[in-house]
Amino acid sequence: QKVPRMSDAPPPKDAKPEAVAAKAAETKDTEKAHPSGMSVEERFKLVRSIGAECIQEEELKALLAKHPCPIAYDGFEPSGRMHIAQGILKSINVNKLTKCGVKFVFWVADWFAMLNNKMGGDLKKIKKVGEYMTEVWKAAGMDLKNVEFKWAQEEINKRPNEYWMLVMDIARRNSIKRIKRCATIMGREAGDDMPAAQILYPAMQCADVFFLKANICQLGMDQRKVNMLAREYLDNKDVKKKYRFKPIILSHPMLMGLKQGQVKMSKSDPNSAIFMEDEPHQVKKKINGAYCPPGVVKDNPILDYTKHIIFNRNGKLLIKRKEENGGDVEYKSFEELEKDYGEEKLHPGDLKPAVIAALNEMLEPVRKHFATPKMKALLKTIRSYKVTR
Repeated sequence: QKVPRMSDAPPPKDAKPEAVAAKAAETKDTEKAHPSGMSVEERFKLVRSIGAECIQEEELKALLAKHPCPIAYDGFEPSGRMHIAQGILKSINVNKLTKCGVKFVFWVADWFAMLNNKMGGDLKKIKKVGEYMTEVWKAAGMDLKNVEFKWAQEEINKRPNEYWMLVMDIARRNSIKRIKRCATIMGREAGDDMPAAQILYPAMQCADVFFLKANICQLGMDQRKVNMLAREYLDNKDVKKKYRFKPIILSHPMLMGLKQGQVKMSKSDPNSAIFMEDEPHQVKKKINGAYCPPGVVKDNPILDYTKHIIFNRNGKLLIKRKEENGGDVEYKSFEELEKDYGEEKLHPGDLKPAVIAALNEMLEPVRKHFATPKMKALLKTIRSYKVTR
């Protein structure tokens, strides 16, 4: 019979407040045995801050409590120049996860990009873009100590039987109608006239989760449907017996495009997004031209950038303005800034220069990285490629 440790026993009901406090401190110390030095609650709070949505929170907390080094993954198609959401926001999210002891796997989805006709389906160009994207992350402030890049073609060819058996099993358990509902993960609509390759794509992406042994799917909200497909796959009793736990979905928000009504950035529209190697004058021109009417908080892309990029990384924003306009003010929270903007105490003419300065500061290390002869040649090649949809 297992004898409980003293630390396992709850304090008696009539215990003095000092005893209860001591017990709480002891429990906290026990939790902090994690290599990160953080308690389960602290790690949960930091990891949860990444997602606009988490399915399910209880499962995430249980995972962090039981597993000292879970695996999170994100797959990306090498499809052209990298915008700030892929670069800075992804770096912020990865750093939060690795700080909590999570191993992060980037799935460089070269075959997927070919299936989705990115770079005209030219695999050589796709591989070159993949190299460029990994270089951007290296320069963007991402802590790479607990990060691994895996190329889909290379990894699948190492264990082809395992992978394709998994893809076929997922395909045979789902209707075409259910698979077509996932078309939005490729930037398509279910009603589009799709080539057969794009029916194969969702079954493959679903298989990736299990092939990589991922505990957490840390992708954007636009990938939610296929991540749900992966959870539904475990509703089959024989599958659940094999994999036991459903993958947790931690979906980060999609940054708006800079023009009015653009729900997300578009690589095919250069003026809708800030790109990671944009020059200072380009950042200034795009932000100054962005939709940002005075007092309008809803669907305002400049406020969106301020919340998800600037405050998420820096935790503050200094607004410099003339004394007659209220003088300089430093905001320590986005909520405070949003409130003042909504009440027109902060004008877009003062907000935009501050956003420009903050973004240019973040992008400067990437610019310097791509100023070296080798990286300059790589960037020139990437810019010569035509972005295809």
